[in-house]
Amino acid sequence: MVETDLSSFSNSEYQPGSFLKRSLWYFTSLLFFRTHIPWSSRLKVLLLRSFGAEVGSQVVIKPSVAIKYPWFLQVGDYSWIGENVWIDNLVNVSIGSNACISQGAMLLTGNHDYKKSTFDLMAKSIEIENGVWIGAKSVVCPGISCLSHSVLSVGSVATSDLSAYFVYSGNPATKVKSREIEG
Repeated sequence: MVETDLSSFSNSEYQPGSFLKRSLWYFTSLLFFRTHIPWSSRLKVLLLRSFGAEVGSQVVIKPSVAIKYPWFLQVGDYSWIGENVWIDNLVNVSIGSNACISQGAMLLTGNHDYKKSTFDLMAKSIEIENGVWIGAKSVVCPGISCLSHSVLSVGSVATSDLSAYFVYSGNPATKVKSREIEG
């Protein structure tokens, strides 16, 4: 049997930005995002935009949020990003308007090919459409689309796309019921 050989792993093909850009973001992120200091969301939005993120108006970003690379991030108007959210966006993550990413949720765009001895990096974008709610401590896996107003309940793992206006729960998340929003 062939074994995994991490000594032969190479990430050289993946180039998310210059060393200087990544370094500047790293220190900015530590000071203003990955901290419990309650910096204003307005300031955080300005910083994200200065690093290439596309961020709409009235976006709320709570303390202790980790964003890998803001230049791979789009967030629509009136969306919320809760405490301790980890947006591990090696590639594009798109969050629509009026979406809620609750505390401790993880949006993961990267994975490894466990079938190869070299454990190659695989990255796929995530799309979270308008009105989606990603519950606390939930995980959205690489390549997943959460369609309009879908809900991923607390502690669930989205390993396949979520249909519009449905609630999902579990690991892997399965469709539980329809989401009906009262006016």
